Amino acid sequence: MSTAAAPVASRDDHAVVPLLELRGIEAAFDGISVLLGIDLAVPPGTVVAVLGPNGAGKTTTLRVASGLLEPIAGDILVCGRRVNGAWPDDLARAGLCLIPEGRGIFPNLTVRENLWMMTYAGTSMAQVEEMAYARFPRLGERRRQTAGTLSGGEQQMLALARGLATDPALLILDELSMGLAPLVVEELFGLVAQVASDGVAILVVEQFASVVLDVADHVALMVGGRIVRSGPPAEVSDSLSEAYLGG
Repeated sequence: MSTAAAPVASRDDHAVVPLLELRGIEAAFDGISVLLGIDLAVPPGTVVAVLGPNGAGKTTTLRVASGLLEPIAGDILVCGRRVNGAWPDDLARAGLCLIPEGRGIFPNLTVRENLWMMTYAGTSMAQVEEMAYARFPRLGERRRQTAGTLSGGEQQMLALARGLATDPALLILDELSMGLAPLVVEELFGLVAQVASDGVAILVVEQFASVVLDVADHVALMVGGRIVRSGPPAEVSDSLSEAYLGG
């Protein structure tokens, strides 16, 4: 099995510089080695899914990519430029947007107040609301509702709306489907595919492979801190059972 993920092609198959690239990344958490040489590339306009069982190192990979955890070895490149040691807010200004597991919304604020928080990037409130409610009409209907009283799917929509309000070049999603009904997950990943078709690069971590395979352009299967298989979904799907069940 290959242990490296070569830069993958965009939807139109033209050679491009990956928006995000991890080369030989090693990382530790609380003194315990978690990532053992990760190679991953995310070109513009593609959905790259990192799959694997619990404890594989998926979320740690996202933490390294977004600047929340500094690797002990390897390189992080954004548009071909090495950015090791960059602060998370610097990467955010460069166009990287992380939507963490648990959504990260402010439950005691209304939907509109949550969206207002995103005007710090210089986008007017009118523009933020226009973009959010166009993609998620339900949020417009609930704009005065406290975010903590929304359904799980609506809270995830709010998290996505806030992230997209920053006009990201790379959207990083950690367990988008967590705790949501299948129909809601299907709706959310339909939007993910639409956003990617607009040229945004998307890196998504999922434990449940079936929910993301239909929209992913490229899949990296991670087990024990290593990428053990990498390629288009059709080429990787036959290895999923072995990885998840330890066969």
